[in-house]
Amino acid sequence: MPKIVDHDAHSQDLAQRAAKYFSDHGYAGTSMRKVAAYLGVSKSALYHYFPTKEDLFLACTKQVMAAFDTDIVDPDLSEEENLARLTDVLRRNFAMEMALTFEYLRGKSPAEVAGDEAMLVAMDAYRTVAARIVGEKRAEDALARLFGVLMLDYMSGR
Repeated sequence: MPKIVDHDAHSQDLAQRAAKYFSDHGYAGTSMRKVAAYLGVSKSALYHYFPTKEDLFLACTKQVMAAFDTDIVDPDLSEEENLARLTDVLRRNFAMEMALTFEYLRGKSPAEVAGDEAMLVAMDAYRTVAARIVGEKRAEDALARLFGVLMLDYMSGR
């Protein structure tokens, strides 16, 4: 009897596990061959699910960002306390994630960045959480301040 595979679940599992590889090795340091070896699948099997490295990166981004807002916002806490919680969550992997993001975006024009599906997914998740804390009108400003604080902290060695 042939093996029954839930292709959606399997591709999500591959993307979830590949996200760690991207995080550890960067975008430029990642190849489909290396990811396939890391995941314990053949390169052709990986290409079956993700025709390009960019498709794999998008799937990884979707997996990571789908879990992003889990339990960040606590309705019993103040806006300030929730913003502090969001800052703490983003601070955990800020340097590594920003390095990966900048590497991924290197060489893309502003129009390409604006239309990049992985960036749209990430920014939507960030805006959604910020809007739950400060409201839709102030979400973009809150994110700008938050990312600015994180960048200053990182560049100052804090």
